[in-house]
Amino acid sequence: MSKAFTRESDDAPDLPVSPRRSALPAGAKNYLTSAGERSMREELERLLQIERPALAAGDVESRKQLPQVDQRILDLQQSLQAAVVVPPPTGDMPIDRVRFGATVTVRQRGVETRYRIVGVDEADFDRGWVSWLSPIAKALVNSRTGQRVKFKFPSGEEELEIVAVEYE
Repeated sequence: MSKAFTRESDDAPDLPVSPRRSALPAGAKNYLTSAGERSMREELERLLQIERPALAAGDVESRKQLPQVDQRILDLQQSLQAAVVVPPPTGDMPIDRVRFGATVTVRQRGVETRYRIVGVDEADFDRGWVSWLSPIAKALVNSRTGQRVKFKFPSGEEELEIVAVEYE
């Protein structure tokens, strides 16, 4: 029988887990919202206290998941260590201006869309959470309610009207 039709041994060593490569450009700050930091700390605690010990005490199949969990733990620790937590604006700052942590409602051709400007580690496209480094966030930052800003979509340049700015 040809070697092409035989199964490799399940006892073969796993590939090493690669070190984390940050999505941040060199020298950029790792900004996080207060909620993002809290969420990351909760995930880290759950991994360290519950999931990792359960996998380590489990069968061979469970232990094969340890490198991925260990990598996630390392990623969270590195992100939190480098994090700069940005609190929501205080009373002396205008809350109608788009800043880090804002949820911005924009209107484009009669359709409203919401974006929340968050840290790189918090970005979640499905929830409308965009990194502060993203082109849409860069276009919106420093604008105010009622203002119109231009943004270049892949389909062409559009004008976005800032309908609302909210903070947690």
